[in-house]
Amino acid sequence: MVDDREDNLFSLETILEADGYQFVKANSGRQALKVLLAEFDFALILMDVKMPNLNGFETAALIYEREKLKHIPIIFITANNYGEENIFKGYRSGAVDYIFKPINPELLRAKVSVYTELYKKNHQLLLQEEKLKSINKNLENEIKERKNSEEKIIELNRQLLNNIESLETANKELDRFAFMASHDMQEPLRKIRTFTDLLSIKHREQIDNDGMAKIKIIQKAAERMQELIKDILTFSKVSNENEPFVKTDLNILVQEVVEELDAQLQSKDAQINIGPLPDIYANPVLIKSLFLNLVGNAVKYSKTTVPPVIEVYCDDVPADQQVLPGKEKNKYYRIFVKDNGIGFDQKYAEQIFDMFKRLHVNTEYEGTGIGLALCKQIMENHNGYIRAVSAVNEGATFIISLPIKQESGVVLDKAVH
Repeated sequence: MVDDREDNLFSLETILEADGYQFVKANSGRQALKVLLAEFDFALILMDVKMPNLNGFETAALIYEREKLKHIPIIFITANNYGEENIFKGYRSGAVDYIFKPINPELLRAKVSVYTELYKKNHQLLLQEEKLKSINKNLENEIKERKNSEEKIIELNRQLLNNIESLETANKELDRFAFMASHDMQEPLRKIRTFTDLLSIKHREQIDNDGMAKIKIIQKAAERMQELIKDILTFSKVSNENEPFVKTDLNILVQEVVEELDAQLQSKDAQINIGPLPDIYANPVLIKSLFLNLVGNAVKYSKTTVPPVIEVYCDDVPADQQVLPGKEKNKYYRIFVKDNGIGFDQKYAEQIFDMFKRLHVNTEYEGTGIGLALCKQIMENHNGYIRAVSAVNEGATFIISLPIKQESGVVLDKAVH
């Protein structure tokens, strides 16, 4: 905590001490630099902007010149309502956020909690990484020492399998970290949206048109960030989903999707034709999410001059007409979701399933770029796959291939209708 006034430091400590943090206080930018270079590793720096000799912006710039200090986030605390240029200057110097005086204790605690939790998770991951590096180094040494011994090679293989299990555990930790980080970021966003709504409603008469326009920009950005966090959380849940497969009637499931999207379909005068669909063994919640994304995209990326026409139908073909490594003896249902929309260049047919990959700018079509990546993950969870065929201005067809007989997973006979 950096502030030239002792009463301000005391106030910050009083607000935060109940949460069990360890504090180090500095009365100037120079003293803060000395502490940072000599004493501790920090989760967060709370720094006053207006200080004699070195102000907060200058101190932050000097801090981030040091490689070992670049990872420490800085929140500026200020009593002045700086213009956008000065606020941008603060962000450019390394700040991650601002808190304005008089300080809202709840807001301060919430923000500090997010960054300290991120600090803890990062350190856990670093410890896990060091542990794995140590394991790998030990295994390399044993390979050199035991390469002439069959018995020792067998032991080495066993340790390698253990190492793979450790790596899988680390990946799960990363997934959990992504989930927790995204979850913790939702509370500050909710506050941003709540208070900007209050500003735009309660103080409408005191704010000019330019101010209202800026508030709307903040609201839109916060809304988009919440959508992004929600989609990341959904993706993280799907990645770890291990629910048993149940017999699922796709005809009923797709009809439920159409009912949920009814407002969107009606707003564009869309026509949707559904052919006979099979019963499959699947996780119905995930498969429903798959069709919600595909049909929703067909409506979203429709032409402005022609009402959308969407077709959902199925055929089943032997695996020798579809390449799926390691499952050549299986047979698949092929389910098509076809539209007459704007389409896309076929050269992007694989890239569209990458996380955050979007072919259109946000101002044209809203979205986070996670929907098709989620579809791909759902298909992998079901031992199937998805591909797309399209051309610019000629619509797109998404082809879902699902095993007629599932090879893994606990399969229940209870039908889902």
